[in-house]
Order: sequence, then structure tokens, then C-alpha cells
Amino acid sequence: MVNGIYLACDGQGCALAFTLTAGNVNDCTQFEQVMTRISIKRRGPRRPRTKPERAAANEGFSSTKIRTYLQRRGITAAIPERIDQINGRIRRGESPCRLDRAAYRRRNVVERCSNKLKHNKAIGTTATPLT
Repeated sequence: MVNGIYLACDGQGCALAFTLTAGNVNDCTQFEQVMTRISIKRRGPRRPRTKPERAAANEGFSSTKIRTYLQRRGITAAIPERIDQINGRIRRGESPCRLDRAAYRRRNVVERCSNKLKHNKAIGTTATPLT
């Protein structure tokens, strides 16, 4: 039985990549697996793109490892920090990460994509959005 689907989609709500998990799996453990499976077709004989411009995700994906991964690949992150991370930064005298609120608001496209899949009975499980 599948308990989780981790999904990446484009701005129009078309699924680009996903992973399925069984049991209680932490969200952030699936992030890199989904990102490495992204393949965006281009016109003509060119190789597909494997890197999106931006990644919007919920607080479950807020970790230093994920932010470093995105920064290394040149992908803009729109991921809010958890309150414990914000408090830790304040204690250390650091400033909190900036959040592109306009990009984060578009995260609902992933929710709609997973709902389309569930409505058509393609996948009957709970979905955790990535981008």
C-alpha cells in the first residue's frame, strides 16, 4: 500500500516527476530523488532540461541540506522556514531566509495536480507537494 506520493510539477500543473513511498517517510528524504528524476522536454533534437528555475515547497522541506542542494544547482528556493529554524537563526544573530511570497503562493498548482490524479483514480493516496 502506498502512503505517500512526492510530486514535482510545472507551472501548468503537469507532473514532471514523482516518487511513491510506503510507511512513515520523512518529506525531506524524498526531495533529491524527485529532483533528479525531472526531465523537461525541449523542442527539436536537444537534450531535455533537468533543472527547474524555481522550487516551491512547504515547511516539511525546509532544511539546510535541501537549501544547499538547490543553491548548488542554481535553483531559486521558495520554501518557508520552520519556527524552530527561525528562532535558531535569531539566537545566532543571523537573518532569516528570504521567502519569495509570490512564488510560494503558486505552490497550490502542485496540490491541484495531485487532486487531478486522485480524482481520476490514477493514484489513491495522500500527496505531499514539492514544487
